[in-house]
Parts: sequence; structure tokens; C-alpha cells
Amino acid sequence: MASEPRHKADRTRRAARLREIPLRMIVPNLITVLAVCAGLTGIRLAFEHRFELAVAMVLIAALLDAVDGRIARMLQGASKFGAQMDSLADIVNFGVAPALVLYAYVLDRAGAFGWIAGLLFAIACCLRLARFNVMLEDENAPAWKADYFVGVPAPAGAMLVLLPVYLGFLGVPLGTAFAFWASAFTVLIAFLMVSQVPVYSGKSGLRVRRDMVMPMILGIVLYVALLASYTWHAMAATAIACLVFLPFSAAAYRRREAREEAAAAAAQDTPDP
Repeated sequence: MASEPRHKADRTRRAARLREIPLRMIVPNLITVLAVCAGLTGIRLAFEHRFELAVAMVLIAALLDAVDGRIARMLQGASKFGAQMDSLADIVNFGVAPALVLYAYVLDRAGAFGWIAGLLFAIACCLRLARFNVMLEDENAPAWKADYFVGVPAPAGAMLVLLPVYLGFLGVPLGTAFAFWASAFTVLIAFLMVSQVPVYSGKSGLRVRRDMVMPMILGIVLYVALLASYTWHAMAATAIACLVFLPFSAAAYRRREAREEAAAAAAQDTPDP
């Protein structure tokens, strides 16, 4: 009889240990929640006509999204729950929030066409994220293809679609013609997100020649200084540069694909010793 309370106490302690979650598992999820808070706050600020802060919140959400996965891997705190949460958060931060901020700023001047454009962008973001999650499960994909996204990734799409807002901050008149152009541009970015355009991701890591390290550091410092001093000029230039980069990324993908196919054909033609 005396052993029964002892067994109950052991079971209680074991259950308590099972309920405990390491802090390293919580930190990445906390960052994801903060990203959602930033995205939703951006929507509120947009409808309060505090557009610069609204755009800043969307960009902060993108920054937090870029950080949470890396912190999870660094802390070895990645989990299926965190992956699902991150994906759902991306729909809010990079689909809904940019579309509503853009609609409140300029798309509403285009009437129903502006709303349809914002709607298409939000739906394209959902489709793009769903396709990305499915492609992660493809174990037969060649390793080199991990260096490329299929379609413009959601964070980049959110940054690109806000180009009309950056231009508005720089003094471009927000007339009806500009609203219709912004609507068409929004639809274009939506199609780029769900397209098959290969976009270089750099996931395998870039190697920099030793003699280029210092110039690269100075270039990054210069960009950050420009971003701090001429924020909307730098963001507009960054968005345009990303759009210009897309054809070069696609051409690099085709060259790499041709090399891999040639190497595979040569390996098949080589007779076994």
C-alpha cells in the first residue's frame, strides 16, 4: 500500500516533465507571433491614414519572418507546429496586410478594379505558400533546385507590390490613372508569385572572394545608410532592382539545368568498367 502513493508521485512528476517545453522551442514561435502583430498593426495604421508607419510595419513583419526560421535552426528549435504557424502567419503578413495597405493608400481610387487587384494578390500569396509547402515534401527533386524558388517568394512579393506606395511617398500624384496603373502592377506581382519563374534563393550559401570581402562590407554599409537616410528612395530602387533581376535569375536557372542534364546524359553514356 505504501508503494501506491510513490507510484502516483512518480507519474505526476513524469507528466510534469512531459508538459515542459524548452525555451528554445518557444523563441522562434514568439518571433512569428510578433511578425503577425506587426502585419495586423500595419493594417490598422493604414486605415488610420498613417501610411508610412503602416508600410514600416509590413517591412518589419518581413524582417521578422526572415529571422524566425534562422533562429529556429540556430537554436535547434524547429518543429512541425512552428512550420505550420509560420506558413499561416505569412498569409497575413505578405498577403492580406500588403493588399489592404495598398488598397487603403491608392487602389480604392480605381474602384472595383482596385479591390479585385488586391484580392488577387492575397489569393496568389495563399496559393504560392501552399505550393511551397507541397514542394518541400518532394524528396525526388535534385539538390541544386533548392537554390531557386518557383515563382517570386511571398516576402519579396509583399515588398514588390508596395512599389506604388513608395512612389507615392516620393511625390508621385495619386490620381485615377496612377491607381489603375498600381492595380495592374498588383495583378502582375500576383501572377509572378504563382508563376513558374525561377528566382535565385541563395539557400546553399554564397562564397565571396577574399579580395571582395571589404568592398562587399562597404557596399552593405552604404545600402543601410541610404535606407536610413533616404528610406523610400532606397525601397523603390530595391523593388525595381529585384524586378530587373528576375530575367537574369531565370537565365541562370536554364544554364544550370542544361549543365545538369548534360552531365546526367554523359554519366549514362559512360560505360561501366
